[in-house]
Amino acid sequence: MAEIIAGYASSHVPAIGVAIDQGKTGENYWQPVFAGYEASRKWIAEQNPDVIIMVYNDHATAFSLEMIPTFALGCAAEFAIADEGWGPRPVPKVVGHPELAWHIAQSVILDEFDLTIVNQMEVDHGLTVPLSLAFGQPEAWPCPVIPLAVNVVQYPPPTGHRCLQLGRAIRKAVASFGPDLKVVIFGTGGMSHQLQAERAGLINADFDNRFLDLLVNDPEAAAAIPHVDYLREAGSEGIELVMWLVMRGALSPDVRQIHRHYHVPASNTAVGHLVLENQPA
Repeated sequence: MAEIIAGYASSHVPAIGVAIDQGKTGENYWQPVFAGYEASRKWIAEQNPDVIIMVYNDHATAFSLEMIPTFALGCAAEFAIADEGWGPRPVPKVVGHPELAWHIAQSVILDEFDLTIVNQMEVDHGLTVPLSLAFGQPEAWPCPVIPLAVNVVQYPPPTGHRCLQLGRAIRKAVASFGPDLKVVIFGTGGMSHQLQAERAGLINADFDNRFLDLLVNDPEAAAAIPHVDYLREAGSEGIELVMWLVMRGALSPDVRQIHRHYHVPASNTAVGHLVLENQPA
């Protein structure tokens, strides 16, 4: 049977993608950011997953104010790289896994989560930057990727509790899929940052590290954080952290922390990264 073996959480700062694409990862400014991903790059190569489920948010490329799905699951065979205004990133196209994606859609919708099913969609830096951090610059991504886009741009975003419960429904769905597959689920976005207005550049390391602690040891408490606390403590874009709760919900109640990295700043954002492995019940 298919199994989610681990979770991988990471910021998806667009400037990180630019640094990779332009060969700047060894520069003094960027080296501490990328050094924190060396251990997890080796880890994921050793795990050699068959499929990745990528929980991310679209940045007005596939969706806009004309259409705002709360949860959108990509069920296509492949996904083109979006042009976000300066040309598509020079990365491979994303190959999907329609069979597992449609199975997840059926299982999760029958568990009363109203997903939007998407059969044609371009993917932006929210999805490609974490792939680059995990796998470098290959000619092709090493495994299929199932995109799960979450609305954290237009109010109201889903609650942390709803995201945690969706992760649990995804775990159930994957476990009921017949073929043997090793699946790693990514939760992306965050950490604390604000891109506009008087608090532009806000970073709250205390909040970020407390969230990392809760995500590992007390996900229910992390899921109880209200929207206003993300706004107040982590900035207007800190709400992206609810996507990490989808990842956490898809894991076992007890997890083992394999790797943790936190760095300030990358661009005007705090960078956080966690790798969590499931523990036997």
